[in-house]
Amino acid sequence: MIPNRNNENALESTINGCIRYEREAQQALYKHFYGFAMGICLRYANNRLDAAGILNEGFFKVFRNIAKYEKDKSFKAWLGRIITNTAIDYYRSNLKFADHDDISDHDEVSQQQSVYSKLAYEDLLALVQKLTPAYRTVFNLFAIDGYSHEEISEILSISVGTSKSNLFKARQKLQEMLAPPQTNGYERKMVAFDRNNVRVNFNTNTK
Repeated sequence: MIPNRNNENALESTINGCIRYEREAQQALYKHFYGFAMGICLRYANNRLDAAGILNEGFFKVFRNIAKYEKDKSFKAWLGRIITNTAIDYYRSNLKFADHDDISDHDEVSQQQSVYSKLAYEDLLALVQKLTPAYRTVFNLFAIDGYSHEEISEILSISVGTSKSNLFKARQKLQEMLAPPQTNGYERKMVAFDRNNVRVNFNTNTK
């Protein structure tokens, strides 16, 4: 068992145990990183049941490939990439990215921000899960995981324009879910997402 999150020796010992296929070490590693890994799965999944399936498949890949982990690098980042790639593979094999509009068909969302409040992670997660799989996957990869549109294009086998379009539409849908309808003489709240800390900022645009 890993007794302390900051105890590198304990983590290394657990990893070595997993390399030797020790069941106790695998259980300790799974328990230790469960919350972190499940958080990734929930962002990509339609629901918790799908997320659990992605999680289990992801940890199976972790245990199968753990001997390849380079110990001079962050294990958490290594594990996170495997879980993310598992989620991407899951949706790549279970859906067709039917949204192929180019970003040139749309106006850019305003990125000028005035911070009024921060949306709780659980609330953002619930909203993101309401997006279509295509929009949700691109939004997660770009806004949260930090991939470029060029990288997303290669990962999902879509054009850069489609990636940009799906991100635009994802933000637009999230704005619609968060912002009240525009009324006479009143301001409408607009939403912008910080790709580094998943912060939702509100920018008011006067009529």
